[in-house]
Amino acid sequence: MRVTQSMLSNNMLKNLSSSYDRLGVLQEQMNTQKKITRPSDDPVVAMKGMTYRTSVTEIEQFKRNFSEAYNWAENSDAALDSATKALHRIRELTVQASNDTYEAGQRETVMQEIKQLKDHLFDLVNTKFGDKYLFNGTDTTTPPAQKDSNGKVTIANNNQPVELELSKGIKMQVNVNPSQAFSLGAPGTPGEGLFQDIDDLINKLEDDQSSGADINGFLAKIDTHMNNITNARADLGARLNRIELMEDRVDEQEVIAKRIMSENEDIDVEKVITDLKTQEAVHRAALSIGARIIQPTLMDFLR
Repeated sequence: MRVTQSMLSNNMLKNLSSSYDRLGVLQEQMNTQKKITRPSDDPVVAMKGMTYRTSVTEIEQFKRNFSEAYNWAENSDAALDSATKALHRIRELTVQASNDTYEAGQRETVMQEIKQLKDHLFDLVNTKFGDKYLFNGTDTTTPPAQKDSNGKVTIANNNQPVELELSKGIKMQVNVNPSQAFSLGAPGTPGEGLFQDIDDLINKLEDDQSSGADINGFLAKIDTHMNNITNARADLGARLNRIELMEDRVDEQEVIAKRIMSENEDIDVEKVITDLKTQEAVHRAALSIGARIIQPTLMDFLR
């Protein structure tokens, strides 16, 4: 086969163009720090990248859910802690008032403080986090405690759990059941136990004919309500411990998922720099050889 000067020139230009293309790819990788900039560069890397990015996005959403879960649990626990302190104070006042040596004026003072503590408990039951009520199950827009014109308080019995997905397919309850924490749950009077007992105690204090033994009988009821709140806090604390363990696991998953995504998409800078230097040397050599291959012109012989 006859090889002509034009064939040599065309091959040289074609090879130079390919060399420029490889240099361009390496330069683009250095600029973007990514192996590919469009799916057509490597469809396999692109498809895997979509899967890995979906996994990372899911984990990032789980981490945001953990913040929401902590807000629910910690605000609920703080409210229950305040409720426990209020009931402790009511118990102390009840013990004092059960002393038959207390005069009517002293009982009146005790009664007024218990009324204030009742209002405080009412506010605690209606604790809000942002625009959500914490103690009304899934009905977070309605206050769980309602007060009628006579001052009688009823607590909603919405025990539907508020659940957040904190890991793939795993949901955790982050709220406290209101009837578990704030009422005895006595048959026929659901949701009224705590405030009904406080109202009965106030009525006894207002009654001049009531004895210390009558008032002393409320101590057992108050202790029951305190135990209810303590049990609710214990249950919430157990769930909070599990949430912390799940968060540690999700943190590890995030590190692994981002590492895998990086290995799939990101370049090895040292390798790309080495390839770029090598390709640059090859390109310079191709230019030098190409200059020698091109046939001298008539002008070269006339010099």
